[in-house]
Amino acid sequence: MTTSEFIETHKGDDVRKLAFLSGRYPEVDMAFALNQIAGYQTAQSKLPTWAATEGIIFPPHINMEQCSSELTARYKADVLARYVGASPSSYMDMTGGFGVDFSFMARGFKEAVYVERNAELCQIAKHNLELLQLDNFTAINGNGEEELRKIEHIDTIFLDPARRDSNGGKVVALSDCAPDVIALKEELFHKADTIMLKLSPMLDWHKAISDIGEEHTREVHIVSVGNECKELLLILNSMATNEPIRIVCADLSATGEQTFSYFIDDDSTSAIAGEEESEMASFLYEPNTATMKAGCFNQLSARYGAKQVAMNSHLFVAKEEIKDFPGRRFRVVALSSLNKRELKLSLSGIEKANITVRNFPMKVDVLRKKLKLKDGGSVFIFATTLSDNSHRLFICEKA
Repeated sequence: MTTSEFIETHKGDDVRKLAFLSGRYPEVDMAFALNQIAGYQTAQSKLPTWAATEGIIFPPHINMEQCSSELTARYKADVLARYVGASPSSYMDMTGGFGVDFSFMARGFKEAVYVERNAELCQIAKHNLELLQLDNFTAINGNGEEELRKIEHIDTIFLDPARRDSNGGKVVALSDCAPDVIALKEELFHKADTIMLKLSPMLDWHKAISDIGEEHTREVHIVSVGNECKELLLILNSMATNEPIRIVCADLSATGEQTFSYFIDDDSTSAIAGEEESEMASFLYEPNTATMKAGCFNQLSARYGAKQVAMNSHLFVAKEEIKDFPGRRFRVVALSSLNKRELKLSLSGIEKANITVRNFPMKVDVLRKKLKLKDGGSVFIFATTLSDNSHRLFICEKA
């Protein structure tokens, strides 16, 4: 059996169990085969187009782990297409990696340049991009900073700086990423009209804007997938302007996307629910992680008419159902204090629940033990603090 035949035969099998079969198949490059099978299995959900394309080669596990998902790559391509217009000319990805972002974002440009310093990864990406029928690109095995210095001008540059230090630890400052975008920004603005930066969601996006320059920042996109914050995108332009920066919070899923946008100079104020309003509320709303990261609670309250239960609780209530609220919505079944008698009545018949704490003095595991509830089920309990500083439990079901 050849290596390719082994991969095809076992691509749905448990990789850990397959590792014990190496002695039976001396003719198979088992290390390569196991990596390809693991990569294929990851790609089925993360990169379905790639998984469905015959002949795709998957990179080492760390690169598969770090690469964009197809959902986020398509999102970035759509953002870029709206921003650069109908007939973009030239595009460069200075940090090409496995090539997922490049494969979607480069389409539509007359010419596109992929740059990757890792020779093996560059070779894999070139092979895959050709299979994916991308015919307008040049692949360069080299240093993105050096390639930037060589060009005279290019329409659009994409840059995904490495977000780990030399010891493998995560970094949270833009200047600690590699390449150092702050050190490069003057040259970037000189060489390109539009720059898109893909940054870690751990970064403080306010500081990133300040470091880059508000006058060059056009949009900030905070992107989540399945309510898990994945990326921070900055859209920059070489021309300085006084236009307000647009902030977009997007939560992506296989069934669509949920977005909320506002301008950074929006001075909306948040309405705070009184104790009686919280008690009378029929619905509770929990913002998604992208809007949480943005911290746009005032804008959410003003836009949708929902009120925060308290300034630091980041939960919203309303009498009416708001179907397009950017987050999860719940129907309130009961509101309880921690009084034993009240708890017994409110939790009657409930044996398990999903518990969330926000601005509350107990951790989830401590509260779960106190309430004597198992995890899971169709009941959702939000433990929080109201505007009068009282501690309450919203007992809910999904709306």
